[in-house]
Amino acid sequence: MAKRSDPPGALPAPRDFAALNGWDRDHELYSDFDLPVYVGPSTFQKLPWITDPAELRARRVDVAIVGAPFDDAVSHRPGARFGPRAIREANYGTGSLNSLQLGVEPFEVLTVVDAGDANIVPAWIERSHAVIYRKIRDVAESGAIPMVLGGDHSITWPSVSAIAQVRAPGSVGIVHFDAHADTANDDWGVLAGHGTPMRRLIESGAVAGRNFVQVGLRGYWPPVSTFDWMKENGLRWHFMREIEERGAEAVVADAIAEALDGPDYVYLSLDIDVIDPGMAPGTGTPEPGGMLTR
Repeated sequence: MAKRSDPPGALPAPRDFAALNGWDRDHELYSDFDLPVYVGPSTFQKLPWITDPAELRARRVDVAIVGAPFDDAVSHRPGARFGPRAIREANYGTGSLNSLQLGVEPFEVLTVVDAGDANIVPAWIERSHAVIYRKIRDVAESGAIPMVLGGDHSITWPSVSAIAQVRAPGSVGIVHFDAHADTANDDWGVLAGHGTPMRRLIESGAVAGRNFVQVGLRGYWPPVSTFDWMKENGLRWHFMREIEERGAEAVVADAIAEALDGPDYVYLSLDIDVIDPGMAPGTGTPEPGGMLTR
């Protein structure tokens, strides 16, 4: 009969499971930025999450990612409120990036952070536009260029207005990629719908009509009366068929030149429905015959 080595009632001697299983050797630890994207907080490209404007200024941030998770102004399919989170989670690269086409490592050249989301709550268009305006204004005042993840296209009204406010007395032109002009006077009586932001910007004086340039228009909207308003206010546009005939590079070069014909800055607005719905089916208002992802 075996003899007990421990007295009755005593706990067994603790075992070193790390040493037993070979887990006690040194392993290199990685920063959050260099970890796989599925580990840790879901920020854009694993960038630091910095929401305080004072901290943005102290870090001398060049570019700040901003979420505008709002879609209460859509006229058809909702869901864009989940866009900022989905874009952040869709990233698969980690650490510093190298653009093969441009031959540049952007995160080595620019200080980029994720500045978080505007303070959105549902079912309140006026409040949401107000907090989007304030969020973009605070980021831009810090010296950073905001890259805004939407959200339905009504967010362009407060976002561009904030940039125009910060850049004054300089002026802002817009290059607007979209299947639709978004220049309606109202959406069923609502002045702040996703079909109206470009008219609001021009009427308010945030952007001059002649420096509002639209690329990729196609389909059946806007109606004749809205197009007449666009002509009267000097808007410029490039239909999808022009891109097909001349090529995207030539059209985009012209659009940038037109937007900067007088202004000091250019604001780029990209509605996902400018892309053909065969490649981007998640849009709320699909129009066939759009641009390719390339």
